[in-house]
Amino acid sequence: MTFQEAAAFLTAHDGYLILTHVRPDGDTIGCAAGLCRALRQLGKTACVLYNPEATAIFTPYLEGLLAPEGYEPETVVSVDIASRGLFPDNARQYLERVELAFDHHPSQEFFARNTCLDAGRAACGELVYDAVKCLGPVGPDIALPLYVAVSTDCGCFVYSNTTPACHRIAAELMETGFDCYPVNRRHFRTKSFKRLKLEGMLAAGMELRDGGQTAIVTLTLDMLAQLGAKEEDVDDISAFVGQVEGVRTGVTLRELKPGVCKLSLRTDPGDLNASAVCKLLGGGGHAAAAGATLEGVTMAQGRQAVIDAIQTVRSGQL
Repeated sequence: MTFQEAAAFLTAHDGYLILTHVRPDGDTIGCAAGLCRALRQLGKTACVLYNPEATAIFTPYLEGLLAPEGYEPETVVSVDIASRGLFPDNARQYLERVELAFDHHPSQEFFARNTCLDAGRAACGELVYDAVKCLGPVGPDIALPLYVAVSTDCGCFVYSNTTPACHRIAAELMETGFDCYPVNRRHFRTKSFKRLKLEGMLAAGMELRDGGQTAIVTLTLDMLAQLGAKEEDVDDISAFVGQVEGVRTGVTLRELKPGVCKLSLRTDPGDLNASAVCKLLGGGGHAAAAGATLEGVTMAQGRQAVIDAIQTVRSGQL
């Protein structure tokens, strides 16, 4: 489904509930908030499903938009969700009811009745923006969360997925009149003291391989407890390892609970396809950024599984 067809679908239906993915980032939250506000502007009933893992970094964008208790949707829409495994627990009851999915991941599982997919987009926010433009004028209240969606998913326009279209869309959104300075400061120039100490711990334990081109860091529950760090202190922590000079492949393994760890892989896509590596581990994503959840393993076992998967992809043994 094209974004024009998605806009026609949105115009023809009502009673919306918008779903975001587990460990929600700026793209999924920004898309949900922007789309919800655009639908309400159109006179539709629209709400966003509460996400229990949303952190204080992003929850302000959903103020006044969350579905009240007992809300019964007519039409369920997901934003930036590529697979069934990315549905939060409280959203699983709607898994078979998703009428429209907006997404930009090549690993999309096509769980929805209709899917608006463009894997060439840097952020799902770009796709949602094109759709909401068809619904009516985009004011600053809609533009601000969509700017958050686009800017955070391309690292404030420095990641390899950044395209000329990213800059053009950002410019159009900024022209609506919202103040982007506090948004950029909040997401790209401010770190908690606990976050800085956490980065120091990761740097101290970093493992360099392949002549310094591959870096592996592990983030354990004990490390978080030692610092008293919260979820917002760990936001986008996977970007940290890629900042080391000479690193082309950054591996971040985070312990979610005993026996379960999350892999976040960031690569130079011309050197290694991150999505291909994570697919071997039951995950997916993009060529330069992908992830997977490894269950029933220790951190050491997870580390070795990732190393083996990287070697398999590098050797072409797929």
